[in-house]
Amino acid sequence: MGIRDRLISTSILRAIFKADAPRKNDSAHPSLLARIWAFFAVFHLTLARYRASLFKKLRNDVWGIDEEGYTESFRSPSKSKRTDLVAIGDLGYSGSTFFTTPNSKYLIKSLPRHFEQSFFRDRLLDPYVEHMELNQDSLLVRITDLLYSPTATLGAALGMAPSHHIIMENILYGKSSCSKDQQKRWETYDLKPNDYFYPERDVANGNLAPESVKERLIDEFDDKVRVTIDQKEELIAQLSRDSKILQANNAVDYSLFLVRYPADLNTADSDKVPTPPGRGSSWRNGVVSRDGIWVYRAIVLDFFWAKDALQAQTLTGLVKLFNLVKPGKDHGPMSITTTSDEYRQRFLGMVDDMVEVPDSTGRPAGELRNPAPVAADPM
Repeated sequence: MGIRDRLISTSILRAIFKADAPRKNDSAHPSLLARIWAFFAVFHLTLARYRASLFKKLRNDVWGIDEEGYTESFRSPSKSKRTDLVAIGDLGYSGSTFFTTPNSKYLIKSLPRHFEQSFFRDRLLDPYVEHMELNQDSLLVRITDLLYSPTATLGAALGMAPSHHIIMENILYGKSSCSKDQQKRWETYDLKPNDYFYPERDVANGNLAPESVKERLIDEFDDKVRVTIDQKEELIAQLSRDSKILQANNAVDYSLFLVRYPADLNTADSDKVPTPPGRGSSWRNGVVSRDGIWVYRAIVLDFFWAKDALQAQTLTGLVKLFNLVKPGKDHGPMSITTTSDEYRQRFLGMVDDMVEVPDSTGRPAGELRNPAPVAADPM
């Protein structure tokens, strides 16, 4: 771990372990001297828990996460070793950096872009909490904490260190308990509808971005998720409920994070792969494929982009400019500039197409027995 990552890790851990005296407001204002001192921080920012009591209620009452176990997840399992988060680098096209807790139960993701921070904090958080309370099997990723810098800092202004981090469940929990050879058999897919317009991939023969960037735009899943009819209907119904709240709040560009690992890792010859912490659900803990070859896990990630954000409006204009520059080819909307309703339709259609169930004769079929229109929401 480099010096930057170590200092960011220390800032996160200090916010988690800080034993604040009870106070009426989670967001009490720091003193003027503290603000001046904090402003000159570059990497080691002073972070605080945003609406700490709200997230604690989610952890304990809604998701059944033991509070002491949650806090201990951030400590080193060895008392002789320094406690540090585990840096896993830049995994996203947005430039976010990621850490895991030492026991790999939780993932920490930075939110470096202001419009993502403000959208989740100011617009989506309360509907998200209400939805989670009413839908305990929701497949929206469980966000267990939001850390933020309560004062302006030089490091955040210069982009040297992120001022906001979300802590969330790690759907890959259990992988690290496998042997190195077994870990190589785990597969992950960050899936979005791939029929949108991606300038980095589609314009000027794809030369606007290096291959390392284009590889992070969208994943391709070239197989089928083979489950029972009931399991598919459960998945589609839950994703329909989850995407409805995102549509209602004008969110686009979210993705289905699909994990699969060989089912033989759960055989009697080896320790059973542990499931993510908290109250379980079938698609979060793992669904075994009909042929008994794979175990699937799935959650919804990255719902931080609002269609009406300035960036989305600017990029909509950029698409129109591309159409003027390259006449004769009408570039369609990008995943981040389309309407929330259309994105939801395509997202659910993508999932429906990739999940294969047997028809009444026992042969594989890609369609539900009685597929309901997307508009017919359970909510």
